[in-house]
Amino acid sequence: MAGNNAELDSKPASGCVMGMGVITPGSGGGVIFLSDGTPGNLRTMISGKVARSLKSGSFDMNRGPFCPQPEISTHAHNSVAIHTLRAWALTRIICFIPMAQIVMTDPEFLDHAEQLLKAVELACDDMNDNSDADIDNQRVGGMITLVFSNHSQIIINLQKPLHEVWLAAKSGGYHFRFDGTKWMDTKGQGEFFERLTQDACAQTGLDLRFTAKT
Repeated sequence: MAGNNAELDSKPASGCVMGMGVITPGSGGGVIFLSDGTPGNLRTMISGKVARSLKSGSFDMNRGPFCPQPEISTHAHNSVAIHTLRAWALTRIICFIPMAQIVMTDPEFLDHAEQLLKAVELACDDMNDNSDADIDNQRVGGMITLVFSNHSQIIINLQKPLHEVWLAAKSGGYHFRFDGTKWMDTKGQGEFFERLTQDACAQTGLDLRFTAKT
């Protein structure tokens, strides 16, 4: 690319392993494979001297009449470019790690998750006492199974290693993480009790309501 900008292409060649993924560099660029094995194109715009150096293969070389310097091998050029790409990719990966996942401890997760399970149990008892609902809530450890009068079920299960609460209903499976105030779906499908209420109403045809109140 002409001018001061050079775009890193995504043509793979030989690879090098990094701490949180794999970079497979090509002619000045590469493909990054994240820790879950999903490939993603590593494309960016680098401007100025760094871009021109990476494009020409002369990164970290001072050229000019007053800076005589022996030529560096192609292998050295590629090594510098690989380390540059590795540092950039690692920085980008770390920046996208949600802080809530890092700072929550196991006791904190269990405390918040226990409050959620108790709220579900209390909501079932309240609806059984004050409506036509007939909800059989069965708890075993960190799992609650809700069985409705039409024999449909909703299962709520704690996932301690992931610090998540999973919900399985007829509409599908959902994973929730605590964001400091609410349990939110990891794929943007809303808050836990809203999701549970929608599925319970859809599966029973009744006006049921679950809340976080304990």
